[in-house]
Amino acid sequence: MAKKVVIVGPAHPLRGGGMATFNERLAYAFQQEGDEVEIVTFSLQYPSFLFPGKSQYSDEPAPVGLPIKVLINSVNPVSWWKTGSYIRKQRPDVVIFRFWLPFMGPALGTIARIVRRNRYSRVLAITDNVVPHEKRPGDLWLTKYFLSACHGFVTMSRAVQQDLKKFEPGKPGLYLPHPLYDNFGASESKGAACAALNLDPRYNYLLFFGFIRAYKGLDLLLKAMAEPSLLNYPEIKLIIAGEFYEDAAPYQQLINELNLQDRLILRTDFIPNAEVRHYFCAADLVVQPYKHATQSGVTQVAYHFDKPMVVTNVGGLAELVPHGEVGYVVEPRPQAIANAIHQFYASKEAPTFSQNIIKYKKRFSWQRFVQSIWELTDKV
Repeated sequence: MAKKVVIVGPAHPLRGGGMATFNERLAYAFQQEGDEVEIVTFSLQYPSFLFPGKSQYSDEPAPVGLPIKVLINSVNPVSWWKTGSYIRKQRPDVVIFRFWLPFMGPALGTIARIVRRNRYSRVLAITDNVVPHEKRPGDLWLTKYFLSACHGFVTMSRAVQQDLKKFEPGKPGLYLPHPLYDNFGASESKGAACAALNLDPRYNYLLFFGFIRAYKGLDLLLKAMAEPSLLNYPEIKLIIAGEFYEDAAPYQQLINELNLQDRLILRTDFIPNAEVRHYFCAADLVVQPYKHATQSGVTQVAYHFDKPMVVTNVGGLAELVPHGEVGYVVEPRPQAIANAIHQFYASKEAPTFSQNIIKYKKRFSWQRFVQSIWELTDKV
């Protein structure tokens, strides 16, 4: 018998970055298991003065075959009551909230409390972050307000799982690794990818991908590009693909100081889903130089396209990238990052890494993720 699922979080027409893509892919996974699923998303996610990017809304087509209802205004309590009442009356078997920021605590926490009044629906949360990357006054109370409204939790890194125990030690929680992002299309040759991006295929390309924020450590990677171990490789270029979610001026100043202008490919607008595969297939190595992190969807895109990685040993990144097997785990320092990149090209380990990736990534299935959610739902 089909079960009914409601996913609450970013989705089309919001850009939402990896979260919107994840929620839509999760909805398809439930559908593939025969469940009835709907996504309830935001009419307004952030007030304009809080949003760091250029636009909150996507101009890409809506995902085919997914019911998406636009209801939640993050700063309008009336919409919270309407959304909660809408979901409560549907009596879904499970409501899955995406929680990533304390600012969303009042809206999502109120909706969850209203849903629970039907005394039927189980309320779970996929908690991307419990302790936010950028801390603000009131974070603790806002986070507690939301978490206390849930029956159970899913985390995608051990680090978040430990943070969660400090807030809700008595509630069931489940660690599930982030499934593969397999919805960006099939791999293509480096030549085809470079042609699509108007890049010279004779160069070797590193890739930094995703929204640019301070905690992601792009400045560390820029400094790594100027390390002596990489200066001897003028054929290596760094592609920076992602929109600035903070002031770009300090990065531009650093680029000028390090004289890196000719070694960078700057594509710092929002990257549509249809173009994601070009960037990964053009690259030899994906670099995630984060200063602190929980988990990153970029890892699972790299796995999908069989790309080796350099990740820093922070948060949950190292959990998914076995050092020396599918890439390198290094300390978040420019010299360490540069040394790993140098080793990758000097040792010619790419074919071995790619073969290991093909084997390793089989454990990151959406079917397993969905089945585990239902097992957790039965416990709560």
